[in-house]
Amino acid sequence: MTSDPFSVVVVPYPLGDRHASSRRPALLVSSDGFNRRHGHSILAMITSTRSEWPGDVVLTGWRKAGLPVPCKVRFKLFTLDDESIVRTLGTLTDTDRQAVQRALFRFLAVH
Repeated sequence: MTSDPFSVVVVPYPLGDRHASSRRPALLVSSDGFNRRHGHSILAMITSTRSEWPGDVVLTGWRKAGLPVPCKVRFKLFTLDDESIVRTLGTLTDTDRQAVQRALFRFLAVH
């Protein structure tokens, strides 16, 4: 399954184990071009934990993103085979998307 950038998706946990009973939300941060060429997507964790991690982005539009509780994007990035994505919950609001884009620009060596 493929999704659009900034989609909130559900992935199996442990990662890549399609038969895992635990499923977690994640944010797709790679481009359509990357996803199509590689058959994999780059994702960031989404968590509802109260603990803090440097660079967490609190999602103000978590309901519109399809999440059941308040969450934040945590920049623990990983790559996962597109076939391992279970389903798409929703997509980020424009405000949340911009906040995540700013954080990605700050944290990744892309300038």
